[in-house]
Amino acid sequence: MIGKLIGAGIGRRVAGRNDGFRGALFGAAAPWLLRRAFTPLGLAAMGAYGAKKVYDRRRARRASAPPPGI
Repeated sequence: MIGKLIGAGIGRRVAGRNDGFRGALFGAAAPWLLRRAFTPLGLAAMGAYGAKKVYDRRRARRASAPPPGI
């Protein structure tokens, strides 16, 4: 029951102005995706993605920063 309510909310946000098939599809797939995402492999993939984002952000910040002493 709760999964269907969460799916409906996600579908409504994703569909935006196009309350049609796309929103219904995402809403129906949301609980399935959430169940699959929180497995050990899914958590490892999310952790790796987050670490890459942090690494890229840090590298970009260092590249744009002026050298010390200026």
